[in-house]
Amino acid sequence: MAVASPTAPNRRSAAVAAYAVLVLVALAFLAPFGWLFLASVSESPPLDTSIPDHLTLRNFADVLTGDNLHSLANSLVLSMGSALLTLLLGAPAAYPLSRYSRRFGRPILLGLLFATGLPVTAIMVPVYGLFVQLNLLDSTPATVLFLTAIGLPMAIWMLKNFMDEVPISLEEAAWVDGASGLRALVRIVLPLMVPGTTVVFTFTFALTWGNFFVPFILLIDPTKQPAAVAIFQYFGGAGAYSSYGLLAAFSILYSLPVVLLYTVAQRTLGNAFALQGAVKG
Repeated sequence: MAVASPTAPNRRSAAVAAYAVLVLVALAFLAPFGWLFLASVSESPPLDTSIPDHLTLRNFADVLTGDNLHSLANSLVLSMGSALLTLLLGAPAAYPLSRYSRRFGRPILLGLLFATGLPVTAIMVPVYGLFVQLNLLDSTPATVLFLTAIGLPMAIWMLKNFMDEVPISLEEAAWVDGASGLRALVRIVLPLMVPGTTVVFTFTFALTWGNFFVPFILLIDPTKQPAAVAIFQYFGGAGAYSSYGLLAAFSILYSLPVVLLYTVAQRTLGNAFALQGAVKG
């Protein structure tokens, strides 16, 4: 006679408790987004999440000004430039760490791991002095280069791990046909790790898009400031909000590009394991 496992009720109770905790965590994250949406369509939004008596889109119309749209364009230039440059520099740097075993490989990887945990605030004073001495202050290209340097260690680490999953036998076949290492990287490895490069691009783009401190320090001209800095105009003195409705509306518009990028990237990540049969047959 089969005996029911005495641990089954315990497992069921543990699962219920785990789901209850997850629901509470989800509500804790969703509550601020609920207030953000309700405040953006309210004429006089309060601090609670009550439904407004009269819905309006006036807040969105007020924030869709030329200056705010220009700041969003600046954010796009900084984020897109940093993400593309990170991929361009990170892939060749990750390739030898993935394909060749050298005694300095592990120290380099540990150094990259250390660099990912270094807070940018700890290096901004010397970086600001360097920018002043080199006359690079208030330069968008120079700011893109520095933002690239911030995200490059993590990008190299991630690209190296994704590159390890591509079978080296495919490159060996290309080498037999006379392809160089660089050609094998461009024509064989990178096309097979599109999900990996998509993850790195999305990560770097989002990291730069939400960066407030670096452009705030290195870009002086208000016309060059990104949206992460422009949103500061909706804060009053001593941390008080000057307008909850405008702040909520601009926050939603500011979040849309990253949300759309994550949505598009998710479709690419759905084919993340498409290369598993590449060496069969």
